[in-house]
Amino acid sequence: MGELINKQRVAESFSKAASTYDNEAALQRDIGHQLLLKLPVDLEVAKSSRLLDLGCGTGYFTSQLHRMFSENRLVGLDIASGMLAHARHHRELGCEVSWVCGDAESLPLKSQSSSMVFSSLAIQWCENSVALFSEISRVLQSDGIACLATLGPKTLFELRESWSTVDDYRHVNQFQSMENLIEALPSDLEVVQSESEMRVLHYSHLKELTHELKGIGAHNMNAGQAKGLTGPARVKAFRKAYESFRDPQGYLPASYEVLYLILRKR
Repeated sequence: MGELINKQRVAESFSKAASTYDNEAALQRDIGHQLLLKLPVDLEVAKSSRLLDLGCGTGYFTSQLHRMFSENRLVGLDIASGMLAHARHHRELGCEVSWVCGDAESLPLKSQSSSMVFSSLAIQWCENSVALFSEISRVLQSDGIACLATLGPKTLFELRESWSTVDDYRHVNQFQSMENLIEALPSDLEVVQSESEMRVLHYSHLKELTHELKGIGAHNMNAGQAKGLTGPARVKAFRKAYESFRDPQGYLPASYEVLYLILRKR
């Protein structure tokens, strides 16, 4: 099977969105805070241990983790160098935080170097879940915790279905299901909690949604996507199709399937 997600596009798109991300990412912040609330109540993090914010982006949740676990060293890791540059400049967290550019499927970190991996809305950009979870397991210490929030395959189905009336190309990012993620887990990572929910945002105009997606860098990251085929006629047909989703209150919905997964290393 060929590459489905173009990682270079992921890195470049999020790097370009670094300066606008925090202004547009209300849903992303809300989901991350929900993930923090799902940390196991019996979680005990040794003062000398290191925590990893995987896919840290602008460092917003790295800051939250720093406040919660002030006596721990943190690593904020992201594939987008522009996001890391923004985090270094805007997050005054001192030497307690190391900012590292790297790929979640091949972490540039020592084995058993972290007692917790926190990742909010980042691992959906990983195509190889087996490699991803193998790396998370490798860097976690025994009894370490991975707290993950990601997006499921129903995310932005309105966009996907609207484009499907126009052509057969893949215009919308496609993400893995909870079942597929759990199937990819190595034997030493046990599921403590798995949960899914649908979040629906509402917009008066379609351009508000597309502007927001651009502002957070969440363009179509699929490899081999159609290029040069979104001419005026196709865009008009797409907009007409999306209008069929407008609700009785006059709003256009955009749905997000959010998956929460809490893992513990045996």
